[in-house]
Amino acid sequence: MAVGSCPSNLTQFDTLRQRIDDQLAAYSRFPSSCPERLGDAIRYCLLAPGKRLRPLIVLLANEACCGRVESALGAACAVEMIHAYSLVHDDLPAMDDDTMRRGRPTCHIQFDEATAILVGDALLTQAFEILATDVQPAETALRCTQVLATAAGSCHLIGGQAADLAAENRQLTIDELESIHVRKTAALFSAAAYMGGATAGADATQTAHLSEFGRLFGLSFQIVDDLLDVHGRPNDLGKQTQKDQQRGKSTYPQLVGDAASRDKARRLIDQALGHLATFGPSADSLRNLVHSLIDRKS
Repeated sequence: MAVGSCPSNLTQFDTLRQRIDDQLAAYSRFPSSCPERLGDAIRYCLLAPGKRLRPLIVLLANEACCGRVESALGAACAVEMIHAYSLVHDDLPAMDDDTMRRGRPTCHIQFDEATAILVGDALLTQAFEILATDVQPAETALRCTQVLATAAGSCHLIGGQAADLAAENRQLTIDELESIHVRKTAALFSAAAYMGGATAGADATQTAHLSEFGRLFGLSFQIVDDLLDVHGRPNDLGKQTQKDQQRGKSTYPQLVGDAASRDKARRLIDQALGHLATFGPSADSLRNLVHSLIDRKS
């Protein structure tokens, strides 16, 4: 496949978000054997208003490799389910103990703690069911399953959360903090970009560039998130602010200051965009998404 040779399709992000939301809603229509309260809670968390950034990256990485949205939509929804599950569990009293998420009460507040745990379990499980049934061909489904399982597993997303909890009330080095961010946040961005390329039939070199793009962009995104926790407004973010300081967590602004944190985030963005050079104009929508988030307020 001659990546970069197809016409650039500057897809409207809102249109893609609607495609994602419609497909998530379809996946959330459960048979009667699913307990009604559990189904309601899953829909409450999964369909809550959000940027849909990770599934957008799947779709736009697919576009960068001249793929079709339809081939990547299942993988995109699987990534969003992993992200939604992680938020539900992160918000639990035993973890970050948050009461507001995406502008609404968190799952354990709106329903109850046991239901919130089960919602996370259900979303985690359903993500891999979707990859197994809705991603073709089987070899691509297998590769996407392996990459997403690794990103969500004990050495990455879950391991990053464990390290984050263990680091409370302890001053970290910048390397220790970056290690947590790479695992807890950047690994899922990396998997999303990889899966977008894989569902378009990209080769190993192309998916490697996309994976590294996702990792660098994800780390930059988390640094900006640290800044927003300090300076953002709860109404803009849809969640409480100042939580890191209250829980004694090390952050980039605390360790190196605001200016150095912003500089680091921008340098990471530049490095991430460098990995898209090989894709030419077909990655313009992905580049535009990155540029739209550099100075985000939420």
